[in-house]
Amino acid sequence: MTSSTKLSIKKLFHYFKVALSGEEQEFTSGSIRKAIFMLSIPMVLEMMMESIFALVDIIFVSRVSVNAVATIGLTESVITLVYAVAIGLSMAATAVVARRIGEKDHKGANESAVQVIILGITVAIFISIIGILFPKEILSLMGAEADLIEEGYGYTQILLGGNITIMLLFLINAIFRGAGNASIAMWTLVLSNGLNIILDPIFIFGLGPIPAYGVKGAAIATTIGRGTAVIWQLLVLFNGWGIIKITMKIVAIKASVMFNLIKVSLGGIGQFLIGTSSWVFLVRIMSEFGSEVLAGYTIAIRVMMFTLMPSWGMSNAAATLVGQNLGANKPDRAEQSVWKTGKYNAWFMGMVSLGYIFFATHILGWFSEETDVIKYGALCLQVIAAGYIFYAYGMVVIQSFNGAGDTKTPTYINFVCFWLFQLPFAYAMAFVFNVGPIGVFLAITLAEMLIAIIAIVLFKKGKWKEVKV
Repeated sequence: MTSSTKLSIKKLFHYFKVALSGEEQEFTSGSIRKAIFMLSIPMVLEMMMESIFALVDIIFVSRVSVNAVATIGLTESVITLVYAVAIGLSMAATAVVARRIGEKDHKGANESAVQVIILGITVAIFISIIGILFPKEILSLMGAEADLIEEGYGYTQILLGGNITIMLLFLINAIFRGAGNASIAMWTLVLSNGLNIILDPIFIFGLGPIPAYGVKGAAIATTIGRGTAVIWQLLVLFNGWGIIKITMKIVAIKASVMFNLIKVSLGGIGQFLIGTSSWVFLVRIMSEFGSEVLAGYTIAIRVMMFTLMPSWGMSNAAATLVGQNLGANKPDRAEQSVWKTGKYNAWFMGMVSLGYIFFATHILGWFSEETDVIKYGALCLQVIAAGYIFYAYGMVVIQSFNGAGDTKTPTYINFVCFWLFQLPFAYAMAFVFNVGPIGVFLAITLAEMLIAIIAIVLFKKGKWKEVKV
């Protein structure tokens, strides 16, 4: 090994430590590659922690029953509507906070953070009431059979009833990311995920005086883990341990700031409601093929989330770079950041796709011994992974629109690709042409590829550079 190689490795390791510690907070000047690295490392690790939540639940719950796995699939398809609102508000939080930080307006960033949290709590309370009162009806609406409803409604009730932990975890981490404090967001997820890993087997299978709650125990463990992390986030904000600091003086509704956030978030909420409602309908279609097929699909999606989340982390890094550089009046630097991040993401996703295509059956075998579950789960992995390089660019570019505060463009793209193409195609292939589950998997892949192509074409036009937030 040459001295120059040793020096490069030493420098890379140094940057890695700095990225995790959160010392680097200037992203509007200097090397773009370094800025991407500094933001991406903690964001990728943060998203991996989020995806581990899903995998850990499936690993333990798959030992309970097929119905238990199917329950998670049905509930997650509904709770993605919560994610839609949380992520929509999160996009507004990241865009506005990043823009204020780029403008060196720290007071404005602090005020925006408060308004985001107030909005999140308000929405979460409304969803909690519905989840607590109508869990059986929600599962029934999703096509669940009577025995599945009786076994799994407790999971649905707790997860939806405690959705405020999901909401605030998303929103506050988005505030941290917009400010450039990606490492704080990462360590928050390390805390919540660590607790979930410890508590999952205790509440699912029982330990000492704690009874075995089955699939319901997974919801209890997840809610406790996320709730603890939210308390930590609030401590960071109120003690000013990061760039953003909240004091009781600014904890009040500010109509102008809130209206601006709502205006920016509506597009974000809209695009994810379109995307997630499309996924709800896809799950509803999958439920027609039986619990084994649905369980295989659920496991495959959870496995894919493990690799999509790091890709999402790189996309979030691009969003922060776009927001802060537009705030600093450096649109060309913002655009360069997007293309470089997209290239790195494509390399990563390309390698992952090969792993899924060749080892899908083996991977599904880690989570289930049921032949049909493995068969359809592996098929789902292989078909969807075939379009991963397109997903890589699509995610980065879509998030870059959002980071600029242009949440309307991705909404239009999602509407065309999901509602006008994906759903009709999936239904026709599954039932009209009797292709079965593979028709649904193919619809997912083709829709995501179409999203990437349209997004890149519109991004090159450059209108996102003119958006004001």
